[in-house]
Amino acid sequence: MADLSPSTRSLIITADDFGASIAVNQAVELAHRGGILSAASLMMSGAAAADAVARARTMPSLGVGLHLVLVEGKPTLPPEAIPDLVDASGHFSANMVRTAFAIALKPATRRQLHAEIAAQFAAFAATGLPLDHVNAHKHFHLHPIIASAVIEIGKRYGMKAVRAPIERGTRGLEHWWAKRLQRRLRREGMLVPDQVIGLAWTGAFDAQRMRDAIAGLPPGLTEIYTHPATADHWPGAAAGYRYRDELAALTDDLAKAAIVRDGVFHGHFSSFALAS
Repeated sequence: MADLSPSTRSLIITADDFGASIAVNQAVELAHRGGILSAASLMMSGAAAADAVARARTMPSLGVGLHLVLVEGKPTLPPEAIPDLVDASGHFSANMVRTAFAIALKPATRRQLHAEIAAQFAAFAATGLPLDHVNAHKHFHLHPIIASAVIEIGKRYGMKAVRAPIERGTRGLEHWWAKRLQRRLRREGMLVPDQVIGLAWTGAFDAQRMRDAIAGLPPGLTEIYTHPATADHWPGAAAGYRYRDELAALTDDLAKAAIVRDGVFHGHFSSFALAS
């Protein structure tokens, strides 16, 4: 069982956007089988979600969680069922501010939000994969109304671990909301890492940064989250992201050796939830 004593350095290494593309899925498999990746967050409506589920079933040691998509992606429900959340193309709006205000001000939009979140949890449950953790694309679960919906619905599906994007050295409104979210989730009995590493280097988390992150790992439970792929350009890829560099970081022999050398407890969310 993983150690969660405050003085111990414990580590989860996650890949987001599992299911977004075959290139992402290939990277997740390579990074888990031959590297240091211990968890992956699955987009249920991603273009390659079925392929991701098939790969995950062959990797029982990979902790697979739900990557809720409520912005810049395809919904699980038909667009006509959630008209306030989608644009003319039937995809979630890329305007997070507009969506956030609509959720806050319109009861009908909140009902649509609840329905879509429930549909994504149900779709994950239908895969038969154990639910390792939950987070949201663009960390939209920082919105307190979205957080409430995730907690309420997630509990029905056995949710036990959630990310709060708190990174050392960051400040500002997002950091404040993340700290509030961490406290709230812990009151609800959820496992929440003490800190994350990845906000500052999203899309550019190369091997040297991975080595530095592991060497400087603080006490407590840390989640390093990444965005690997076997190609830098694929349908839906973020402009400028160095996906292949992030895959190289996850398969770097020196980073892998450092985890062992430094006695870091390394696993997925469920292994630490059992210890909490």
